[in-house]
Amino acid sequence: MGSAAELAAAAFMMLGFPALMLAALVPSVPAFAAAAAVTYLADHYLHRKGSYLVNRLSKVRAGLSIRFLIRQLLLILLLARLGLADNLIYYGAIACFIAFYGLQAPHGALVTLIRKRRRMPVATRNVDLASRIRIPDAPPRGLLHRSAEKMLHLDLAAVAGILVAASVESAVVGFVGIGITVGLGCLYVVALVPYVRGRKIPPNAEKVLAAVDDWLAEYRPETVLYFSGSKDSAYQVNMWLETMEQLDSKPLIILRERVILNNLAPTTVPVICVPGGVHLMNLDLSHVRVALYAANVGKNIHLLRVPTMKHVFIGHGDSDKLASVNPFSKVYDEVWTAGRAGRDRYAIADVGVRDDDIVEVGRPQLAPIQTWQGVPDGPRGGAADGRCPTVLYAPTWEGWDGNPGNTSIVLAGENIVKKLVRADPPVRVLYKPHPFTGTVSAEAKAANQRIIALVQQAGAERATDPRFEADTAAQAAAKAELTRIEARLAELSGKGTAKGDEAEATRDGLVDVARHEEIARLRAEWNSAYWRSFGSHEHRVITGAEPRLYDCFNVSDAMVSDISSVVSDFIASGKPYAVTDSAEVGVEEFKRQNTAVRAATILSNSAAELDALLDAVRDPAADPLAEDRKDLKRYLLGPDEPTSIDQFNTAVANLAIKAETRNVGQESRAAAGAAEAVPATVPGQRVAATGDDVTA
Repeated sequence: MGSAAELAAAAFMMLGFPALMLAALVPSVPAFAAAAAVTYLADHYLHRKGSYLVNRLSKVRAGLSIRFLIRQLLLILLLARLGLADNLIYYGAIACFIAFYGLQAPHGALVTLIRKRRRMPVATRNVDLASRIRIPDAPPRGLLHRSAEKMLHLDLAAVAGILVAASVESAVVGFVGIGITVGLGCLYVVALVPYVRGRKIPPNAEKVLAAVDDWLAEYRPETVLYFSGSKDSAYQVNMWLETMEQLDSKPLIILRERVILNNLAPTTVPVICVPGGVHLMNLDLSHVRVALYAANVGKNIHLLRVPTMKHVFIGHGDSDKLASVNPFSKVYDEVWTAGRAGRDRYAIADVGVRDDDIVEVGRPQLAPIQTWQGVPDGPRGGAADGRCPTVLYAPTWEGWDGNPGNTSIVLAGENIVKKLVRADPPVRVLYKPHPFTGTVSAEAKAANQRIIALVQQAGAERATDPRFEADTAAQAAAKAELTRIEARLAELSGKGTAKGDEAEATRDGLVDVARHEEIARLRAEWNSAYWRSFGSHEHRVITGAEPRLYDCFNVSDAMVSDISSVVSDFIASGKPYAVTDSAEVGVEEFKRQNTAVRAATILSNSAAELDALLDAVRDPAADPLAEDRKDLKRYLLGPDEPTSIDQFNTAVANLAIKAETRNVGQESRAAAGAAEAVPATVPGQRVAATGDDVTA
């Protein structure tokens, strides 16, 4: 419903209109002016915030134009109640508002036409279209951004002038305000006209598509990542960007929705967004041999229909969810899974996917996760040198269905954290809750706040513990380095990111590779400096995008979590982990239902079993689950060697060979068929266009 400030603004605005009516009926110019100011300011605030409430007002017949019209009609009522119905200012106000609304039609038409003409049939990133077609600059942002609101607010001069005129009983000020409003409205319309004619119009769809085909013919993409989905599903394609950048073959990303393009993470891979199915089916993709699909959606059919390439479902995660064994997967030539678990999953589900069509390629996205090197030096991982083992508590959120098994936060979270911060020998606690925690359940929100308070209190107590000494000089140097890196990242992030509109972003969307690489290097340096900016013994609550979850994995010696992809990913580290059976289904049943917990310490809501996890961290030689974790890692994610990206590239190359073999066979059969269709001729004869023999 919006923030508290937005709700307050909406309430003030809606109450302001009854106040306007009362002020007009009384009549009172000061009261009317005060109520009008409240409605103007509240309206502007809600639009500036992009509030959801603005759209809701339109649904209940209280849209933007209606609100301005009502305020203007009430101003006319005020003039009549003041006895000014025979005054020139009364007729001037009526004429002004009629003319002003008359200007709304050409203004709205021009804005719509400009936006329509500047919407590209194909939007791109990292594709050189500027050398092939001329794409003019976007209109100034001030002309089109929130244009309807800006146009309507031009009535402010007229309203203010008329109110002053009513107070001083002089029409001059009122007509000055009226002149300003009508004049500015006309100027706004005139300023838009140049952008619907001449060289300020982008080329038509035919020319844009021809330019894209020309680029495709030159680039000759070989492997395509195809994706379609909603705004909230952009993460499903973003997780594959780094893998696409590491392909041995020429990569291309094809998107179907503009909203996905707008939410796509920075990448060096060429990207083409083709909203229209007909446009996609007419693109020259003759050089593509392998198409990768990250989701099962209806629009996949627009590329699946192309027989010259092989089609592969790679998904967006490998888990025990039903989506991982969707019967729709039968439509693809192959299905790629991380490890043997994915293959077995399809066999058990018996949904028609043949075992011969499944290829195990590992999970390239997990490459940043480092394997366990053992606990820090010191007596059994203790704190004699100021260092101690680190345990990450990364629970998932409460979900939508209220199932107690979704998250450990409500029933077990405080018990887990209390046991960790009181552990002896001591450990460091990193608490990283899911960003959605508390968005559905007030109980989960309250529990999360209590856990944060526990960690912060334990941190304050540890700061006074003589067993732990902080290297203040090193921490100060790290903090200074963080400040420097953040300033440079802010500078780089601000360069070349502000695009006027889709057409301009397509024209100027070539990635600056040096800048892209510098940002990646700086983010790695930032992560290193962040962990050095505080003591290795300090408890920490970690929220926000940085540091990333995998960075937390790498500095931790163990993890406590819930059933989610977090557990599946952490298994790549080979480190000890625990999972909470919050629904209390029992250890054996819990392991039967969830493959990823078969090598975990299973916790009850009391967290009494946590000592077993801590013992494994402090003394790896006595870890009873070490071999189970190795076996489970291989089962879920495949072997460590060759690397996952090497396995992935090999799978792409093998499938490309199959596609090429199929295409060569088709061409051979077509050539043989054409030869059989040509009538036999003797030397000295040719075949006429009519089919009659003509002697030479």
